[in-house]
Amino acid sequence: MRRVVPENRLLGLGTDEAGLRSDQAASSLREFGPNQILPDRGKTWSVIVVDSLRDPMLWFLLVASALFWVVGERVEAAVLLLALIPLLGMDAWLHRRTQASVAGLGSRLAVQATVVRDGQSMSVPVEALVPGDMVSVSAGEYLPADGIVLWCDSLQVDESTLTGEAFPVRKEPYLPKIAGQSIDEVHWGLAGTRVMTGEARLRVVWTGAETLYGEIVRSALAGTHSLTPLQQAVAHLVKILLFIAGGFCLVLAGLRLQQGYGIVDAILSAMTLAVAALPEEFPVVLAIFLGAGVYRLARRKALVRRAVVVENIGRVTCICSDKTGTLTEGRLELAHSLPAQHYDAALLLETAAAASRSDSNDPMDQALLQAATPPPAEALRACFPFTEDRRRETSLWATPDGLRVAVKGAPEIVLALCSLSEDEVDRWMRDVNDFAQSGHKVIACAAGKLDTVAWDGNEPVTGLTFSGVLAFEDPVREGVRESVQACRDAGIRVIMVTGDHPDTAAAIAREIGLGQDGLRLVTGEMLDAGADLNGIDVVARAMPAQKLKLVRSLQAGGEIVAVTGDGVNDVPALQAADVGIAMGERGSQSAREVAAIVLMDDNFRSIAGAVAEGRQLFANLQLSFQYLLMIHIPLVITAALIPMLGYPLLYLPIHIVLLELIIHPTALLVFQNVRTGRMPDRPPSTGARVRFFDAGQWWLVGAVGVLVTAMVSGAYLYALQAEYAVEHARSMAVLALVLAGSGITAALSGMRSGMAWVMVAVPPLALAMVLVQPELGELFHMEAPHVDDWLLVAGCGILTGLMVLWAQGLKRRSVAAHSLP
Repeated sequence: MRRVVPENRLLGLGTDEAGLRSDQAASSLREFGPNQILPDRGKTWSVIVVDSLRDPMLWFLLVASALFWVVGERVEAAVLLLALIPLLGMDAWLHRRTQASVAGLGSRLAVQATVVRDGQSMSVPVEALVPGDMVSVSAGEYLPADGIVLWCDSLQVDESTLTGEAFPVRKEPYLPKIAGQSIDEVHWGLAGTRVMTGEARLRVVWTGAETLYGEIVRSALAGTHSLTPLQQAVAHLVKILLFIAGGFCLVLAGLRLQQGYGIVDAILSAMTLAVAALPEEFPVVLAIFLGAGVYRLARRKALVRRAVVVENIGRVTCICSDKTGTLTEGRLELAHSLPAQHYDAALLLETAAAASRSDSNDPMDQALLQAATPPPAEALRACFPFTEDRRRETSLWATPDGLRVAVKGAPEIVLALCSLSEDEVDRWMRDVNDFAQSGHKVIACAAGKLDTVAWDGNEPVTGLTFSGVLAFEDPVREGVRESVQACRDAGIRVIMVTGDHPDTAAAIAREIGLGQDGLRLVTGEMLDAGADLNGIDVVARAMPAQKLKLVRSLQAGGEIVAVTGDGVNDVPALQAADVGIAMGERGSQSAREVAAIVLMDDNFRSIAGAVAEGRQLFANLQLSFQYLLMIHIPLVITAALIPMLGYPLLYLPIHIVLLELIIHPTALLVFQNVRTGRMPDRPPSTGARVRFFDAGQWWLVGAVGVLVTAMVSGAYLYALQAEYAVEHARSMAVLALVLAGSGITAALSGMRSGMAWVMVAVPPLALAMVLVQPELGELFHMEAPHVDDWLLVAGCGILTGLMVLWAQGLKRRSVAAHSLP
């Protein structure tokens, strides 16, 4: 990361010691504005309402409720109006969650800053900082703006939230002329990062939204929660059914008038058809299934923060996973100890611990002090801390025999301090390079002795004995390799995205099983240059904007992308992804609030289970919608066709209510718990658009709809031609439709649940009990069929079920044939 400092940022500055004058700070504040990295929070309720009114589902529920009110079904109208409450509540929740996300982003920002104004050091609100200010920071403090490091002492900065780098980054002062220069990242201090060790003075260059942190905030807030493909598919299906039903109602009313049935019959016919054709079950079923999906994913330790994305997890084709804290544990661990000759591992660790500081925030020092015990603190005589020019740390400890010297640092530096031959140095450097290329952070250690009286107080640089090499790693999480394999078996790509060095990234990628056919790694710069994304396994040295670009590029190529992450640097990509998955235990609040799903156990393998659950949800939703269409198609067509042909009305409003009492619970309850026993196929899609049914499923829906339409119409016309009463003919038609529905339910559900048995057997038995009671039959305008009539309608149900089973078996054989090598 190199950034150019514009001339206008640093004109007319005071000296480094005096800082800005008050008038200069005021002028700069007017020109560049306050250092307000976070925008004003919140949206008014009017904006929330306007956004909610754009949802077609809202308008559908309002229109459907109005229609039911007009036709006198006040209970149905009230139920649909009540359904508006969770819909509007979800919109309000999404806006609140966005505000919470912004609040989470603010948790890593400084509140006060120490600056030099008019030659005096003072503390000012962070919003008052301006370009040109001289800011002082020390260990434990957050940097308040982006600036150039002009002076530092042992400065190490935790930049993991911005870059994903697991280890603290050492900074160096920048001494040449600043303005107009392209300055490397080692000289930059960035807002939102925290000083781990040392102290520094920075010249502020970028403030507010122009900081790198501010860019991340803008990316996060720019994302929109548009309709998911499933919502779009359902809304499109509902629109089509409403359009067809509306046309049928107008045509039917006109025909009945033309046939001479009168205005009352015409209105009754149209109203009955309207009630039968209203597809209100579809959005209700979608909402209920998504709620069930939320519960099931929670049992798999995946907390869903936005119910409508439950379906998207099942469509995922690519997972872009952050490395640090997601695939790895995000901590330093001593992995290898390679002592020199005449040394053992324990003595090497003691030397390294003696060269470490107990009050240090450096993760390496902390890891060493956990592995070995340093000498007592009162024995410490001198410490020469790590600096960028020396790249080593030296401690001197008092012992009965004199002073003990312990040194640790960069291997090439420590080796140069020791009396080793050129061959020995080459051999050790080969070992160091081997460790480095396998993703380890490597240090070397040396030890020596000094006479207490002869010591001159300076750091000893001669007479040291090489002690050996220590290699540290960020360990891979347990079960990650198996999870990656599970994703691959499910046809899902896994791409590791990290800010780490390519060698480190490649080593971790191989350890978790990526690139089994040859690892393909690109860097963030290669991504910016237009690198081919086909088959890549790793993106190293990735900045937040590059992660976002990767996600959008994959989506443009037709991938359904899930992004996992735990830091602020992951927020833009989490927001843009089809499914953002945050780590719940280690993740930042910003990542958790922006993500659609939060893994409560931070376990990557939970993702594979979540994908399986999402696919099962979609498969079950398909079954429920297939059932609804297979029943609604004959219901609507026969409700329109029979009167159009000039016959008496087939269904009265009470029959429609009766049928809905069967259709609703069947669609909502039977298919929720269907389990196939294997990972369901990914939902059919073309790019980012989901096709709710594939061609075979549409063919089955159409074929069954035509078959049931023919059977229901045939049963009705057969009874009329046999000179039975209209009530008898209606009984035949309604029974045929109910038994056909039982056959469809049995075939689609596989009778895998108790609710399936209930909804297959109870409706026809309950209807039979109604029909054998003359009083109830008269109430429903129906008559009890004869024995041969029962056999006829029972055959309708059996034939329908067999047709569905045959079509399902045909599809399974086709899928199996295509899966063969």
